[in-house]
Amino acid sequence: MGFRYLTKMSSSDEIIARYPLEPELSALKRSRDSAIRDVICGRSDKFILVIGPCSADNEAAVCDYVNRLGKLQREVDDKLILIPRIYTNKPRTTGMGYKGILHQPDPEKAPDIVGGIVALRKMHIRALRESGLTAADEMLYPENHTYLADMLSYVAVGARSVENQQHRLTASGVDIPVGMKNPTSGDLSVMLNAVEAAQNGHVFTYQGWAVNTSGNDLAHTVLRGAVNQYGRSLPNYHYEDLQRLVELYKTRKLKTQACLVDTNHANSAKRFKEQPRIVLDVLHSRRLSSEIRELVKGFMIESYLEEGMQAIGDHVYGKSITDPCLGWEDSKELVLRIADQV
Repeated sequence: MGFRYLTKMSSSDEIIARYPLEPELSALKRSRDSAIRDVICGRSDKFILVIGPCSADNEAAVCDYVNRLGKLQREVDDKLILIPRIYTNKPRTTGMGYKGILHQPDPEKAPDIVGGIVALRKMHIRALRESGLTAADEMLYPENHTYLADMLSYVAVGARSVENQQHRLTASGVDIPVGMKNPTSGDLSVMLNAVEAAQNGHVFTYQGWAVNTSGNDLAHTVLRGAVNQYGRSLPNYHYEDLQRLVELYKTRKLKTQACLVDTNHANSAKRFKEQPRIVLDVLHSRRLSSEIRELVKGFMIESYLEEGMQAIGDHVYGKSITDPCLGWEDSKELVLRIADQV
């Protein structure tokens, strides 16, 4: 076999015992989870923003950013729920390049999975303790979800993972919202199939156990745009796209119907400064259609302290080393504008 076994991984129970969540933070999570659940289920008119860096590569800069979000949350508390995007696993199209803090706690050093598990848990705890905001992370590796399950309030399943059986089945046992992105092909039926799978219970193997899940009513769709056979980005956030998703939802017997719109990726063709324009377009569509308003519960926005992106090793504090992001001032202005219009 081509496998060389490096280090036996500690279980999530062992890691959590070493780096536990304080009782007051657990209570905060329960309160936040309840508020977010009410939005997804339609019991609250608040709007969700999953907002933050493309990848959480540096604890100090990420926590600085999330602390600013925490202060901003108090300004918009009557309208918005801000969920910081602390993505510690980074999917790569070719498998090459920086794969997130799980793989490399220091982007300039060799991979260290054992150190990465500890680093990402410590960063999430620090961000929650300092800001009062529970975060979102991506479920890139379903087996690893339990390392952070006690502190996350949102999980995303990406465009390259949404067709994977293990992601869908694991999502069916998660008790927080799971956003299923449309695949890069743009096929909305694939995304809706994933939501339907996650909303129902299953028996399967997980972390060496045979398990039985109860189903996750909070699984929902995320529109992130598509890429055609020529590599051209095709957005799917326009009025007609949202109305089409409304109609497709009507053909499914789903327990909860909700959607978030990803304002970057193929929707913006990674032109990060287009994100505010896309936000305004979707908010206009919500005003035109009560059905779209009921369906679209929020946005995903890529944002960091400094706008744009940099190469690994450039050492610009708070600037993305993966996809380019909005800077803080533009992000703050956008959040306040959304709060004023929802």
